[in-house]
Amino acid sequence: MRKPTFIEGAVFAFAVSVSGGVLLPVLSLILPGGTVLRLLIAGLGVAYILYLLNRSSERTGRVTTLAAWLVAALAIWIIAPSPVLYALLHLVLVWLIRSLYFYSSALSALVDMGLSGLSLATAFWVASWTGSVFLSLWCFFLVQALFIAIPSSWQLRSGKEYRSHDGGERFGLAYRAAQSAVRKLSTN
Repeated sequence: MRKPTFIEGAVFAFAVSVSGGVLLPVLSLILPGGTVLRLLIAGLGVAYILYLLNRSSERTGRVTTLAAWLVAALAIWIIAPSPVLYALLHLVLVWLIRSLYFYSSALSALVDMGLSGLSLATAFWVASWTGSVFLSLWCFFLVQALFIAIPSSWQLRSGKEYRSHDGGERFGLAYRAAQSAVRKLSTN
């Protein structure tokens, strides 16, 4: 499976924003406001997790991950914290799953945690200024789409170690190929 791109994340953000912007007022006619908000957060959370699992190259543990998310989401629903804490706990679930499936270093996961916090802060800021569910969700998932810029690993290697692995050999091959090409051009 190929890695997700920012454009793909932006398209997903737009689709989820439209869905959330339409579903919130429609469901508010049928259900109480707090229930609708919780359903919307959980529904969008599972949609994003399914998107992440679909785009991950890791194939193991998907069913277990979804089952664990379902149990955790049910526990969060039963505890029934405030809407802000409810959203934050679902964001922690998304962060954990993305860290498990896309990163191999703790530093990458910590940077992603900061990105997740930034996305939630952005969504709340936009909601406070505009009152628009569509714009809040759009900004939240747009910032979330930036996770593709976080390297999966932050391992630092010394120059000598880097050259000894494959950099020196590849450079030598490229250098000899370039010399051969220049000789062919000069003799013609």
